[in-house]
Amino acid sequence: MRRTRKTKILATLGPASSNPATMRTLFDAGADVFRINMSHTPHAMLKEMHGHIRQLAEETGHHIGILCDLQGPKIRLGTVPNGARLLKQDEKVRLVLGETTEDESHIPIPHPEIFQAIKQKHALLIDDGKVRLRLLRRGDDFAEAAVEVPGEIKNRKGVNMPDTLLPLSAMTSKDRADLDAALALGVDWIALSFVQRPEDVIELNQIVQGRAGCLAKIEKPKALESLDEILKHVDALMVARGDLGVEMPLEAVPGLQKRILRAARKVGKPVVVATQMLESMISSPVPTRAEVSDVAQAVYEGADAVMLSAESASGAYPEAAVTMMNRIASSVECDPLYRQIIESQRGKPERTVPDALMAAVHEITETIEARAILCWSASGRTALRAARERPRTPIIAATPSLATARRMALVWGAYAVVTPDITSVDEMVDQAVAIAVREGFAEPGEHIVITAGIPFGKSGGTNMLRVAKIPSK
Repeated sequence: MRRTRKTKILATLGPASSNPATMRTLFDAGADVFRINMSHTPHAMLKEMHGHIRQLAEETGHHIGILCDLQGPKIRLGTVPNGARLLKQDEKVRLVLGETTEDESHIPIPHPEIFQAIKQKHALLIDDGKVRLRLLRRGDDFAEAAVEVPGEIKNRKGVNMPDTLLPLSAMTSKDRADLDAALALGVDWIALSFVQRPEDVIELNQIVQGRAGCLAKIEKPKALESLDEILKHVDALMVARGDLGVEMPLEAVPGLQKRILRAARKVGKPVVVATQMLESMISSPVPTRAEVSDVAQAVYEGADAVMLSAESASGAYPEAAVTMMNRIASSVECDPLYRQIIESQRGKPERTVPDALMAAVHEITETIEARAILCWSASGRTALRAARERPRTPIIAATPSLATARRMALVWGAYAVVTPDITSVDEMVDQAVAIAVREGFAEPGEHIVITAGIPFGKSGGTNMLRVAKIPSK
């Protein structure tokens, strides 16, 4: 079974879907990558789910990706006196450093970093923005603020600070332990939460050292200020619209989503659109019309992947949610407007040989109606450059690396094949033709376009293009 859909589907595993039978059902429905959320996953469960996914991949003959999502630091209130407190409009409140307080007029926050970094007029959002405070003044262990959006606060509710660059690493001690466990198992992607600056992803890269792809979740306004620099140090991005929608005006999120998608595509790196895509399907077998439009819009914009969170992890209809996402993406990709939109977003190639070559590949495949673009690459970079062009023609990522093949499961339009490395041009063409026929991409008399880097077996830039005709039997 080979998928014809180019947009990939990322399904989160959880209580509703962590058993092998349901994983198989979700794969059959269209899931290409499984996400494991380390906020809710102990290491024993991570190992068990990893084993189930690898077994499923072996049974189906597909390279199924595994993404391990690190929790990141969570900033929360302490224990509020009496468990809850109703804040009124324009009320002046006092925040104090500590896990708890005996003064009923104070609000405890056990994070000294807040008091170090917050500045006058900065906002504090409590409980996903349901309550909003504005800082008036602060000291070393206290702050005074005015209530801009009133409401009830309770123990341990989350705190967001969109205006403040917090002096926190994106990785906690828990994240480091989770990362070690995930890398030891050999997961394919690591997603980093709470990214604020390039240094956060540089730190992750130093630990991972190429053992997995590094994905930065863009959910903080500060990350948007350094987006281009962050992109230089990661392998992929995620538009994490949950916290992004809390810390930014809701009406700004669609435009930011487009900006992130286009920035990632420009440099040829995968981008995932996530959060609340089919939220109503947690408890309903059908989505709302607005949710269908939301998923469709991400596909029209050229997202590499769309993601399900609670819909597949803990919802009542995980299979239906994946099936619906598959139907939406497949329908959009068949729409004539889809090609027009995708083509209109193509940027000019950079002044490099690989970029110029891939622009030529795109034009050639369209002109001669080639049946496939076959990219030889140990690292997968050649296939990524091909995917950036968003061609109508399928992309075959031929690689000697099983790890690379698994990472390709997140990349738009890429179909990975593990094959021995090549040593000559003739061998390259023969192998490419054999793969295209065996995998059902081309038939006798049809053409394929082949790209590679010479010398073979050496990691470097793509510098070769070859057109091959499938010989008659």
